[in-house]
Amino acid sequence: MITFSATTVLVLALIAAVVVAIGLWAYSTANRLDRLHVRSDQSWQALDSALARRAVVARAVAMAIAGPVSDPALTDQAKRLSSLADRAERAGRAERETVENQLSSALSAVDIAQLRPQLVAELADAEARVLIARRFHNDAVRDTLALRTRRPVRLLHLGGTAPLPTYFEITERATPAASTGLAVDTIRTSARVVLLDEQDRVLLMRGNDPKTPAVSFWFTIGGGVEPGESLRAAAVRELWEETGYRADPESLRGPIWRRVAVFPFDGELIRAEELFFVLRVRAFTPEPGNLTVIERRSITGHQWCTPADIAALDRSGETVYPYHLDELLPEAAGIAAGSDDPEVRSIR
Repeated sequence: MITFSATTVLVLALIAAVVVAIGLWAYSTANRLDRLHVRSDQSWQALDSALARRAVVARAVAMAIAGPVSDPALTDQAKRLSSLADRAERAGRAERETVENQLSSALSAVDIAQLRPQLVAELADAEARVLIARRFHNDAVRDTLALRTRRPVRLLHLGGTAPLPTYFEITERATPAASTGLAVDTIRTSARVVLLDEQDRVLLMRGNDPKTPAVSFWFTIGGGVEPGESLRAAAVRELWEETGYRADPESLRGPIWRRVAVFPFDGELIRAEELFFVLRVRAFTPEPGNLTVIERRSITGHQWCTPADIAALDRSGETVYPYHLDELLPEAAGIAAGSDDPEVRSIR
């Protein structure tokens, strides 16, 4: 019969503990790497989508500057812009940076005074989304490479056979409003609330631009953050001003989403960075607490909406912001029902 001394047993126990610890570390690191790879893949898909939308807007700009007037210089500029937009849509990953940077240069040469205000806003919004998506993607790539290139990770092949993600660099305009690529009248940060009732319906407000009262649209509750005010405080204040509901700031979950929008409103071109909270309440009839003068002119109604209601409003020609809110509502409802802190993600 084989017997072991106490020292031998202790050594074996220590070795077993080390092996288990290494195994647990390797398992958790491999899982984390997998999540980072998924994140970098998703961020690239979002960037690819933003670049595709910019190409569509660039083609619309080309058609606008060509116009009915026969100007050889403008005609050549329009042809080049349209050609680059086509190439950007077809380019593979290897040459995508080069083509997209050429498209950026071509867009920088456009005299936006020739464009109608709505197209100016569309172009600014498309460029802003590209820049935001690129930053999100490069952040994801940085975090993935930081872990993937560590020596223990490489020695144990914890990254598997997945290819290393790569950065995407695109030129940002060197103009007075480099954050959007176009001059804007107002830049603001907004706090918004996805207010859900017991049936997972969201409260939306109906409104219009005072300059175009015939065109209505729908939006979530919220507005600009005042100087010295926190996001939560602004969200709670806007909620009371627009609906009369008083909420505890700590009851809000989030921010859950981040949206950058560039749009014309009341004669100005506005760039807004919107951060969304979610809050579940019992359904009630909104009674505004303290609307501003502009809100009294622009807010015309409200409705508790299901995803089907939102889709119907979009089909009727009354746009709902943010886009695809009907598809986003289940995510908001899940976060409202959970207890973990959500991770902010970019939406349209």
